[in-house]
Amino acid sequence: MTPPPQYVSLAQEAARVHALWPDLVCAIIEQESAWNPWALRYEPSFYAKYIAPRMATGAIASATEAHARAFSWGLMQVMGQVAREHGFTGTSLAALCEPATAVDIGCRVFAAKLAVAEGRVERALALWNGGGNPDYPAAVLARVTHYAAR
Repeated sequence: MTPPPQYVSLAQEAARVHALWPDLVCAIIEQESAWNPWALRYEPSFYAKYIAPRMATGAIASATEAHARAFSWGLMQVMGQVAREHGFTGTSLAALCEPATAVDIGCRVFAAKLAVAEGRVERALALWNGGGNPDYPAAVLARVTHYAAR
């Protein structure tokens, strides 16, 4: 699989802006979306656990916004709710399919995960993945070498 060079450049630049390892950001993107900016995934259990309670209290005004927050979006597959928690204020979460927006917010979120993990990359990757797949950190790290020579 050959990723689009413009997306690799975009990811590398966003990584540098957020003081992240560019090869790792590229590996996350490859793992999450295979470089497909239109990648979407609905997470019904995320909706039930995190979004439905917010709807019940009126913290989220519309059903469309509520459901959109339970999708992972774009190149880095950032959950809509997580994007909102990290400062994404766009009118529509669909903007997370725009590559520059997706990578910027994804890097912002991953930098926060890395801070919580006290710089431990494997722990940050587990947090990024929500801990659901214990093999996730190794799978991402195995992809880093794909970007080392770029």
